[in-house]
Amino acid sequence: MLFFPGILIRPSTDWLVQGIQAIPFSIYRELGHMLTYTLPSLALLLYLIYGGEGRQTNIHLDAAAELPGKKSFSGLKDIAPGKQDIVPFVIGFPVLVITGLFIAFMIPLFTAAAAPPRIEGPYNFIGWLIVILACLGTGYLEEIYFRYYLLSRLEKAVPRTAVRVIFSTALFALCHMHDGLWGVLNAAIAGLFLSALFLKFRSLHGIALAHAGYNMFVYFMGVV
Repeated sequence: MLFFPGILIRPSTDWLVQGIQAIPFSIYRELGHMLTYTLPSLALLLYLIYGGEGRQTNIHLDAAAELPGKKSFSGLKDIAPGKQDIVPFVIGFPVLVITGLFIAFMIPLFTAAAAPPRIEGPYNFIGWLIVILACLGTGYLEEIYFRYYLLSRLEKAVPRTAVRVIFSTALFALCHMHDGLWGVLNAAIAGLFLSALFLKFRSLHGIALAHAGYNMFVYFMGVV
């Protein structure tokens, strides 16, 4: 439920009915979204995961499961970045880019759904710095919640992996409704792929950085 309020402060969905071709880049909009939504939501998720004030957040997940008041995330590796994150990133980033380009290629072949507008990228150093921070924040926020938190937290309540993946992916796709039908489809495919990577490698940072890299690629395409 954390993500549905975020839809209200994303760029306008007027393009669905007005045929807007591009969304101009705005530093103030990106900063506003990051400061009022991304960072507070990320802080809340970390609080839920590590449970309680005054707790250290740089501990191992397996150790966290042994402390009172901690949530159990059995089978996960150390939360600190490591070599285990390299392969998921190297695989994840290009596949996300190829999937996004494929969806963009397919849009002109079908006229039933409106094509999402091109997101214009920044044209100065400050703008790109904001974009990098925003994309990293969004990548980590969404991967911590939809993959790291939901898939692990529901492991005991919902033993069947396929059910957890479908539930997580469905929520992930719904939270991209502001992108229209094609955006939901792209998010659904990406969600299934990222879930598979997470379950295979038990890596948070690899998929989060791949996700962030794809978001940066979208902005980069807006200036080329």
